[in-house]
Amino acid sequence: MKSNTISPDEHIFCKVLSRLAKKPQALYIRGKLPESRPPVVAIVGTRKPTSYGREVTFRIARELAERGVVVVSGLAIGVDGIAHQGALEGKGLTIAVLPGSVNEVYPRSHQALADKIITASGALLSEYKEGSDIQKFHFLERNRLVAGLADAVIVTEAARRSGTMSTVAHALEQNKEVFAVPGPITSPMSEGTNAMIKQGAHPLLSVDDVLEIIAPDLLKKQTELPLGDTPLESTIIKLLHKGVRDGDELLAGAGAETSEFLQALTMLELAGTIRPLGGNQWTLR
Repeated sequence: MKSNTISPDEHIFCKVLSRLAKKPQALYIRGKLPESRPPVVAIVGTRKPTSYGREVTFRIARELAERGVVVVSGLAIGVDGIAHQGALEGKGLTIAVLPGSVNEVYPRSHQALADKIITASGALLSEYKEGSDIQKFHFLERNRLVAGLADAVIVTEAARRSGTMSTVAHALEQNKEVFAVPGPITSPMSEGTNAMIKQGAHPLLSVDDVLEIIAPDLLKKQTELPLGDTPLESTIIKLLHKGVRDGDELLAGAGAETSEFLQALTMLELAGTIRPLGGNQWTLR
């Protein structure tokens, strides 16, 4: 697919970039940009998320996409890629801002993900033309566009000294809302987000925390928990809702025979009610 070249002023979705101190002279697009300006969030974080970081990133991106929010990130390994995947799972739009040409996906391991973004009516975006070599400073420049496109920037998991903080700095400079997901005080991967909250970032405990500020019209009443087809399935759902993730803990809490428990997990997964996180960890969809 060929890329299109536009000026930020030419498209309603990108006009916000015209207000940046260092305005991009041109934007190269593969895919399709929204024809309006819906609420937009950027989700960023560490390239080495923990299982907790992977879960919260995927869930936040998916739930925001389900509400009609466009999810922007940088297609990098870790939180960025998971954010794009969550938005796709939520049947929403996601935009990937690249540090190089949109015709040469970086990292290459995310080529399939980039293709899925385009197929799902999203887009790849860059200020670098085809054939441009990726330089180290491109990543920092890319971060200003990630923040610039968004109404709010969400950091789901990051160490204290993290490249993610450059995106946060751009967001603050641009007067954007900044949210951080609190994490365990014993986890190095939550030191950055916990410090951000201490310094004044909005703590993010659910997507409603974001929507209350950037898109209150998208708020909806809390829905009831899905019901299982059997009492055991319903018990597993309730345990997951309370935060139990480990398979062994779920088995103990359910008080069932192992064979019955495994069958119930399988049926819930097939029904799309739960999904595996890996390492015998489970969560609600």
